[in-house]
Amino acid sequence: QVQLVESGGGLVQPGGSLRLSCAASRVISSLYPMGWYRQAPGKQRELVAVLTSNGRTNYADSVKGRFTISRDNAKNTVYLQMNSLKPEDTAIYYCSANYYLTYWGQGTQVTVSS
Repeated sequence: QVQLVESGGGLVQPGGSLRLSCAASRVISSLYPMGWYRQAPGKQRELVAVLTSNGRTNYADSVKGRFTISRDNAKNTVYLQMNSLKPEDTAIYYCSANYYLTYWGQGTQVTVSS
């Protein structure tokens, strides 16, 4: 069993930044790949960014150059730094991890609006 707890969401103006955190209940070196997904109202959940065990990253085209996924092994935490936010980034953001099964956090709301 793996628990994932996201935090850091909120309301931000277009062009602003947020950093999301995902704290895991297990050592994250056992949980790869880990990723961030998002789901906007009326849309399917989509991959935003993924981090593999060897440190490789992959991003959705819509966030390349603006978002960065990273990790802190000592804190068992994965982050999503989001810069130059746009209204279309508004969604619930979910952290995921894999340990025989795929686990999800409860999600954190990100709203980009003026």
